[in-house]
Amino acid sequence: MSRYEHDFTHMFAGLEKQIADTDNPRHRAILKNYRMHGLLEVAGRYEELLAPDMTVEQPHYRLHEGGQSLILDGMDQVTAFYASLVAANALVMWVNRQEIAVHDHGFSGEVEFRQFVPGAMLGESVFGSVQAGEDPDDVYLLTRTLAFVWPYDERGRLIGEHVYEDGASRRIEKPDPADVITAARAAELLAPEIAREIA
Repeated sequence: MSRYEHDFTHMFAGLEKQIADTDNPRHRAILKNYRMHGLLEVAGRYEELLAPDMTVEQPHYRLHEGGQSLILDGMDQVTAFYASLVAANALVMWVNRQEIAVHDHGFSGEVEFRQFVPGAMLGESVFGSVQAGEDPDDVYLLTRTLAFVWPYDERGRLIGEHVYEDGASRRIEKPDPADVITAARAAELLAPEIAREIA
């Protein structure tokens, strides 16, 4: 078993307490949407998080990471982005720690994010660049601090993601292969929690 599995499966422990302590129905709905979005995304089930009951018909993402900016405007571009991450096996990620402030328009916060990223992606995307000694065929553990601003519509559906990276926080490590959580294992670990939420 990967030594990261406990942190991975408990990534929303703090958020779950925040949801339980939140009395405002709209704020609770926003936080619950965010939690479900995260579970579905990491499980590779992006079609479900983009469903009309969770996300607006024309979402808008602004991602600023690795010294690059990526703007995704509309459902077609957002769907293609998620599909590309699934194809590249780059959706196994988790929140190491986070502080979230929720309000009527959505939420904002700062999170330490950890993600298994194929070395090949480090040379061609917002995830960064391959450094000396890094093998594009290997999987790396990318850790960085991100600021999130996620707006929501009047129905509590996600309008988009605005993500900003603290470049100075970025670390790339080579994990023990036994500690890498595969996409299939991530989906297996999160399936029971997703099933409980849907039931």
